[in-house]
Amino acid sequence: MNRERKAQLLQGNQACSLAAIDAGVRFYAGYPITPSTEIAEFMAEHLPRIGGKFIQMEDELGGMGAVLGAALTGAKVITATSGPGFSLKQENIGFAAMAEIPCVIVNVQRMGPSTGGPTSPAQGDIMQARWGTHGDHPIIALSPASVLETYELTVKAVNFAEKFRVPVIILLDEVVGHMREKVVLPDPAELEVVDRKRPAVLPGSYRPYETDDTGIPAMADFGTGYRWHVTGLTHNEEGAPTGQADSVERQLTRLFTKLDRYEEEITLYKTFKTADASCLFITFGCTARSAAEAVNILREEGLKAGLLQLQTIWPFPRKVVKELTRDKELVFVPELNWGQLRGEVEKYAPGKEKLYGINKINGELITPQEIAARVKEVAKAC
Repeated sequence: MNRERKAQLLQGNQACSLAAIDAGVRFYAGYPITPSTEIAEFMAEHLPRIGGKFIQMEDELGGMGAVLGAALTGAKVITATSGPGFSLKQENIGFAAMAEIPCVIVNVQRMGPSTGGPTSPAQGDIMQARWGTHGDHPIIALSPASVLETYELTVKAVNFAEKFRVPVIILLDEVVGHMREKVVLPDPAELEVVDRKRPAVLPGSYRPYETDDTGIPAMADFGTGYRWHVTGLTHNEEGAPTGQADSVERQLTRLFTKLDRYEEEITLYKTFKTADASCLFITFGCTARSAAEAVNILREEGLKAGLLQLQTIWPFPRKVVKELTRDKELVFVPELNWGQLRGEVEKYAPGKEKLYGINKINGELITPQEIAARVKEVAKAC
């Protein structure tokens, strides 16, 4: 593993793997699938060298189950997959949400549905990240647009998982995952690394789902003398299954709302030339790169365009979207799907009549020229 912090040519999937290790991840289990396989390969080579564990499981279900088991023993964990594999992980992602087990799931998106296009870029798993498993539950999903952002957001993802005890999904896409860029990574010693809160009471007094004013319960490591029952059933503060309405309502309400107070901390985004923009692009991942260049193209032609790049997809950055779209004449949402992000933007951007999608689902990128042409077409018709 290259630990030098000088300029290096790094692939997105490799940056994700390196960041996970720098953030303290020491366990990986999964099943290789294109276009995420390089993450498994990197972890298989490097984790054992630093005392970590790598297990290739029989399938994605087993991989997800194994990382949850390791997380319960106190390990920071990660797994990686793509479309069909992400579908298979959903039941255990729901279990992690219910039992509040910290874990990071990397989904390097590819074309779907089903096995779709294994080597073709797409961004069609936005809603699956939020609603893929059954029931209602909090989730965090982050989406980088560059190799450096992949490193930075993977560190964030591990920290968020540990701090808030939630599954955190990294929505990479094939372009960013396989792209190689020159980067200078930070010194790992200077990273902010968050560890989960552990109980301050003796084992006999431990109540695994009792909280303080943070709303996040302390988590004991299996094998350290603390005994607690982990279940996907509705449970009380002791972790025991219960159907008592008042106990269920109290625990589920806390579960459903526990991220609300941390919304500002979790909401990550970038802006580009938005201050005087009359036309705004809202997008994420690899499409943000095309949109940024489209901003330059349009400004050279006299149209004041700007970009809001969402790095946090879930919880949806509703306040940022509402504020930045307030005074814009036109809002465009370019994305490599049939309009999943646009549907969410519509909920918070005032004036749906000024909102337009720019979509592509044929396995090719949306180019800056295509974005600029669509904007000029709409502007001319207005």
